[in-house]
Amino acid sequence: MKPVLPIREKRHRLSRDCYLGMVTVTFTFCIKDHLPAFTDSTSVGAMLNCLRRALDKYQAKNWAYVFMPDHLHCILEGVSESSDLWSAAVCFKKLSGIWLRWHRPGVRWQKDFYDHIHRKEEDLQKQIGYLLANPFRKGLVDDWVEYPYLGSLDYDLKEIALNW
Repeated sequence: MKPVLPIREKRHRLSRDCYLGMVTVTFTFCIKDHLPAFTDSTSVGAMLNCLRRALDKYQAKNWAYVFMPDHLHCILEGVSESSDLWSAAVCFKKLSGIWLRWHRPGVRWQKDFYDHIHRKEEDLQKQIGYLLANPFRKGLVDDWVEYPYLGSLDYDLKEIALNW
């Protein structure tokens, strides 16, 4: 019989330095086993409170967020040279994970997260539009403005949408 080797965790694909300063990053945080966790205003409101706390602590703003039933997409941007989006993402997961443990037993975040660091030449408005169209593409609504669990903590999405 072969010995059972411990599972080695993969390191995140990018250096932590990539998340420092005035950068823009799209993060995707997934719920373990795809359990539907974000289907009511109570859980989404609690997650937004956790996100706001993390962003304030690490000097970041939120361009847009979309809570799908089993995951969250959000676009974050550092607002100073000392901003740290990696730490903001980790802090958000920690704070929201505590809330989930207390209020949604059995619902947990998957380990780590997916991200995309935006290049300067990328069109941020198109990225925001693509993100906000997720509920429509998944057949949850006929128009993105009907979906109750999307928005921005820091910007007016309808103003941004005028330029899509």
